[in-house]
Amino acid sequence: MTSISQELHLVDFANTAPTTLQQQVISAIDTANAFLDELTMMTDSNEAATAIDAEQTLTEIKHFDHINLALDRSWGILSHLNSVMSNDEIRHVHHELLPKLSAYGTRVGQHQPLFSRYQAIVNDKAFFAALEPARARAIELALRSFELSGVALPKAEQDKFAAIQSKLSTLSATFSDHVLDATQAYALPLQNEQLAGLTESGLALLADAGEQYKACELTSGALTQAEVDALPTPYYVASLNIPVYLAIMTHADDRNLRETLYRAYVTRASEFDKHTNAKGESLNNADIMSEILQLREQKAKLLGFDNYAEVSLSTKMADSVAEVETFLRDLAAQATPTAEQDLAQLQKYAQDYGIIDLQPWDSAYVAEKVKQSEFSLSQEEIRPYFPLLKVISGLFAIVERLYGIKVQEQSSDGANDSTNKVLASRWHNDVRFYQLFDADDNLIGGFYFDLFARSGKRGGAWMSGFQSRYIYAEQSHEQLPVCFMVGNFTPALDGKPSLLTHDEVVTLFHEFGHGLHHLLTQVTVGDVAGVNGVEWDAVELPSQFMENWAWDAEGIALISSHVETGEPLPKDKLDALLAVKNFQSGLQTLRQIEFALFDLLIHAQTTALDYEGILASLNSVRQDIAIMQTPDYNRFANGFSHIFAGGYAAGYYSYKWAELLSADAFSKFEEEGIFNPITGKAFRETVLSVGGSFPAKVNFENFRGRSASIDALLRHSGFAEPKNQTKNSTAANASTTREVI
Repeated sequence: MTSISQELHLVDFANTAPTTLQQQVISAIDTANAFLDELTMMTDSNEAATAIDAEQTLTEIKHFDHINLALDRSWGILSHLNSVMSNDEIRHVHHELLPKLSAYGTRVGQHQPLFSRYQAIVNDKAFFAALEPARARAIELALRSFELSGVALPKAEQDKFAAIQSKLSTLSATFSDHVLDATQAYALPLQNEQLAGLTESGLALLADAGEQYKACELTSGALTQAEVDALPTPYYVASLNIPVYLAIMTHADDRNLRETLYRAYVTRASEFDKHTNAKGESLNNADIMSEILQLREQKAKLLGFDNYAEVSLSTKMADSVAEVETFLRDLAAQATPTAEQDLAQLQKYAQDYGIIDLQPWDSAYVAEKVKQSEFSLSQEEIRPYFPLLKVISGLFAIVERLYGIKVQEQSSDGANDSTNKVLASRWHNDVRFYQLFDADDNLIGGFYFDLFARSGKRGGAWMSGFQSRYIYAEQSHEQLPVCFMVGNFTPALDGKPSLLTHDEVVTLFHEFGHGLHHLLTQVTVGDVAGVNGVEWDAVELPSQFMENWAWDAEGIALISSHVETGEPLPKDKLDALLAVKNFQSGLQTLRQIEFALFDLLIHAQTTALDYEGILASLNSVRQDIAIMQTPDYNRFANGFSHIFAGGYAAGYYSYKWAELLSADAFSKFEEEGIFNPITGKAFRETVLSVGGSFPAKVNFENFRGRSASIDALLRHSGFAEPKNQTKNSTAANASTTREVI
């Protein structure tokens, strides 16, 4: 077993209590504030002195960055635990600290003496020009951050800005809480007649949910032990956790059950959701959404912008709201003909199952029937060919061939093993830890996989760049990158290993692409290492890029083998899987554009929308973009955590923007060989290794040798290229002025 390097600075999760983390956060903030206080006193006493020395200033900035390391670490651990192991204690400590963190962050962003030191470095043109590119880029981005934190505002307006920031941090956390609580509060015990059509794996998921339901009812006092014992085993319960929800929506013959579950899912945290939290408080996010928009608008106006969308875009590749809106609407126009064909196909097949008026709760069910009929493909038939451990080992083999890197698992708990080698601590028994090495066995970094759905874990999948690559030579401190990659996949059940759907395989590849972006950086300036400092509309490039190997025959051969026989995926199933790649791609593209355009437009309002205005805006976008009717009760926006509780406000378009870049980047591999090590080395060196040390547009063009073209995106999506369409997308050619999903 490989020992753990001290340069990874791993967390001892087994001995990390929320209250301890709280004390560490407060102590770190106090230490950093003391530095700022001293900086203020030094500035006040030297007001009449000569200009600030740039070299001394850089030393002070580096020292302040190092001081903040303790805060980044303690808060990063607490935030992570709140996402993957949330309970009342963790949530209380996390939320109690939010105002303190917000106040500190605002103080840093508005601290004039600190700002002046950054300015002094830039103003010393000879000194600034001699800096390494990563340090220079970090300073430029820091100056922009100061401006967007209100450093130039009068004191009264700075105080108002600080109050807005504090309130926004609390509201976003509450929004996220409501979505998680609403998701976990729903449970629907099922009758035997409702189980028709469900697969063996689906029934196992429902039975597992039933056991959790029994335990919760017993703990809450809703049922006695005798009443729980009287319930059958297995006891099938539907929930809104994604693996269970998708199992029902895809396979349940009972249309009423599908509609019931759909309604519950799309009304979470809305006025239609009557669940409450542990305090008996409503989970309705309506007022929170409108207040978030109002505060964001106020923040934008304080900073001199017309609306919050302009604030968001000021740090991205895109230049303007108009440019993004045009990009989205043009792409929608290109996708619509294919989407109309997709819908017509579903409607045709729906009639064979007695469905005359196709509804959203029918789409996944009918789509699965179409796959089986048209492509002879069933997700359940191919699931046994994607056992998680095989997928993971194949994924590691793929990146070894591409980038010359090697992965070794080291996931046992404990302080030491029999050989006195330090082992990795974990926050849950499902978690696995790995170390990443280069071709010469030099350690690059480490990462954790936490891949299964469970209670207390927020939905979705994401990569958290917990610890950046960083060197502080003055104190001989060096740390290697470490990240958390999190999913909500189907767990092992009934003694069988976890078997993934191909959709889950693609998601794993996506998050691992983010992970590689974080881990393979050669930048040692933390603010621009890995995903840090990368424009948000380019941060999805490496993740979407990595998905391509999950759709390639050679890649699939490496990640698939039957769980019982070890046989590879048969050629007929492989051919069917590859043929289905663009199945329903038109409808899926319109759905993503609907979300992105809604997000953009509600943040581009010069007068913030109230809840009714938010719903009206969503309906308006649907009328423009969607070709399938959505029920009036649908409250998708109330659970749109990406924009109300994440980093994607006025930035959800990034997924499609970066998809253009990733498709064009992968086309180089299509031209030169998808496992061409020379091409892989070039991508690693020009994109993955440089992080945010250069603008994303520069990185892409260094790899591709030209500006990006939309051709590959249209081809990969199965869309015909429109006549008279310019081949160079505005998205790819825009000039350029972290937890990622």
